[in-house]
Amino acid sequence: MTHPTTIRRDAERPLLLDLFCCAGGAATGYHRAGFDVVGVDIAPRPNYPFTFHRADALEFLADLIATREIARFAFVHTSPPCQAGCALTVGTNRSKGWGGTHVDLVPPTRVLLETSGLPYVIEQPNGRAEIRKDLTLCGEQFGLGVLRHRNFELGRWSVTRPIHPKHRGRVRGWRHGEFFDGPYVAAYGNGGGKPTVPELQAAMGIDWTDVREELTEAIPPAFSQWLGAAFLSRVRTEVAA
Repeated sequence: MTHPTTIRRDAERPLLLDLFCCAGGAATGYHRAGFDVVGVDIAPRPNYPFTFHRADALEFLADLIATREIARFAFVHTSPPCQAGCALTVGTNRSKGWGGTHVDLVPPTRVLLETSGLPYVIEQPNGRAEIRKDLTLCGEQFGLGVLRHRNFELGRWSVTRPIHPKHRGRVRGWRHGEFFDGPYVAAYGNGGGKPTVPELQAAMGIDWTDVREELTEAIPPAFSQWLGAAFLSRVRTEVAA
């Protein structure tokens, strides 16, 4: 494996490890907040906008810990694949007679994150009972065209939970043979009145990939920008104290 020890970066920007990074929705928000970012994903991600390593995320993290190169990083964000517990997938699997085929990567991810000694985030969608829901973010909090509720377990740091505003209406699309209009688009799947790729890009605040799968799996950068800014603000406050 190639270690990120030769990365040229602004020494004033802390380094963040982005595991299970997909196309970089979370990474972009953290970069805007003030981090340099290194992403890791088992699939090729040519649209990832920062330093990228194609590797098994947990093996990569374990190797960083074993070689002590983890000390180069200030923070770790993780988005383990959610198919084992995502509410949408569980419902689909049950109706289709599927299910039981996905490995839950959250527990081994948490073990390694605790071993790393670094502050971290584990992100999951609704339906994931295995994480501690220290924080829930919604697109309405940031004026986005998606709701995209996401839960975050925060390790070795904390933040005040923001108020969850009332939704302005429904998610646009077909439900049980009836079409509903609304201010939000459905950022998952195909058909059923799902948005076009340009609509998804606009709603999510993502313009560097036009791959539908990457868009539907992404975290809106506004979410992670808020998280990153909150973490860095906390660090600066502790340093000044």
